[in-house]
Amino acid sequence: MKLNRILAGVTVAALGLGASACGGDPTAPTAKGGDTIVVGSAGFGESKVLAEIYAQALEAKGIDARTQLDIGAREAYIGAIRQGTIDLFPEYTGNLLTFLDPKATATAPDDVDAALDKALPKGLSVLEPSAAEDKDSLNVTTAFAAANAVSSIEDLAKIKDLSLAANPEFKTRAYGLPGLEKLYGVRGVDFTPISDYGGPATVKALTSGRVDVADIYSTSSSITANKLVTLDDPKHLIAAQNVVPLIRDDARTDEVAEVLNAVSAKLTTEGLLELNTIFDGKDKPSPQKVAADWLKANGLA
Repeated sequence: MKLNRILAGVTVAALGLGASACGGDPTAPTAKGGDTIVVGSAGFGESKVLAEIYAQALEAKGIDARTQLDIGAREAYIGAIRQGTIDLFPEYTGNLLTFLDPKATATAPDDVDAALDKALPKGLSVLEPSAAEDKDSLNVTTAFAAANAVSSIEDLAKIKDLSLAANPEFKTRAYGLPGLEKLYGVRGVDFTPISDYGGPATVKALTSGRVDVADIYSTSSSITANKLVTLDDPKHLIAAQNVVPLIRDDARTDEVAEVLNAVSAKLTTEGLLELNTIFDGKDKPSPQKVAADWLKANGLA
């Protein structure tokens, strides 16, 4: 799942605390009693854009904020926020839960939120989760969806000789082949393991007709570029991964919470998909530019 993408090729030692200024003095202290709020990000584009959205939204309301992008793996940035190096981070509910509690089994959004509240360490909290999710998702081509009347994972049970491409662990993980059979009655899948986390090789396997279904992250720009159909998951096979602000309690104020909750209220999965499509586009805009345009379009700046 997305946790693997964040962790791939990154070690805890690679804190890589590269700063990107978004207002405020880079040497300013972390947020305690109204000082600068430092917003961190992981190393992939979506996380950087979300961090800039948080920081610029705070700045627009007169709250001093700056970004510290590309921190690295979850171990690194969770360590940084617990130590006070950063104060705020755009997280994903399901993966944060399983990081904090590896035995967690919740998958539905409300269940994940409730379990996450209990799992958070002292001094950290989350604000209102958004509707936006970036997670594993099962996709088919438009032609396949139309020819087979497929719009949901449960529709796959009626397809004979179904073929599917995903990362190797999909074969044994609860959200993979075992879950497809247990929750949806999808059996006898011809599985093709491709180790690129829903990347170009997986997409090519799908669009070329080599497989019928592919596991691709739900906000990948390749979904838009190839006009793929993301299948609904009514039984929550794949755990909820709602974007949520993770914040230090000593940086949290009513005003900060109000600003960030307003951002969450505007974020949707479709919106994240659009942001990633823009960020990955030929013009290669900066995270700061993509964030600024989104905030303006949504009346938050």
